[in-house]
Amino acid sequence: MTMDATLAGHLQELRRGTVVVAGLTVLRTPGYGYSLLETLSAAGFEVEANTLYPLLRRLESQGLLTSSWNTDEARPRKFYETTEDGAKLAAALRTEWARLDRAITDLDSVPATEGE
Repeated sequence: MTMDATLAGHLQELRRGTVVVAGLTVLRTPGYGYSLLETLSAAGFEVEANTLYPLLRRLESQGLLTSSWNTDEARPRKFYETTEDGAKLAAALRTEWARLDRAITDLDSVPATEGE
């Protein structure tokens, strides 16, 4: 396996959890799937529709999102919104993310061990 393939695999793992936090954060204001894809992409989150839509359904089944159909326009759209539990989870995940970021940053000041 090349270093590029190894990096790509690890980046995919890292991004997977961040999309949950980002989606719950963005959907505090109701939005539909495609608009969420555009918002996340503009913010630097690379996520594909075939990853996002199953995630939205899973978060809804967990009670972290609600959904409703908007049929006012020519094309019906399913809008999602973060629930109170979803907002609490997003806040907890963001707090943990910040803690982990500080911990990783602090590792830079740890002296190398012998043999390195």
